[in-house]
Amino acid sequence: MDEDLQSVVVHWRPGCPYCMKLRLQLRFTGLRYTEVNIWKDPEAAAYVRSVADGNETVPTVRVAGTALVNPSLRQLLAAVRTHAPHAL
Repeated sequence: MDEDLQSVVVHWRPGCPYCMKLRLQLRFTGLRYTEVNIWKDPEAAAYVRSVADGNETVPTVRVAGTALVNPSLRQLLAAVRTHAPHAL
């Protein structure tokens, strides 16, 4: 997969209202990102637990190696501007 797309990874799970909200908002930003369903990817679930105090708190977004647990769209875009501006 293209390295630019790997720079922003949205970890989510079905039925999560916070995930649905963030994913919908992201569709209108033009941001290049990858989505990973933690219920289908054990490694992704383990990553989320590793950055969320052992919990599977989603959405968790990895921006060029920086983890954001349940970020707002504003927080996420600020992190992208700082850590992965090429994804905008």
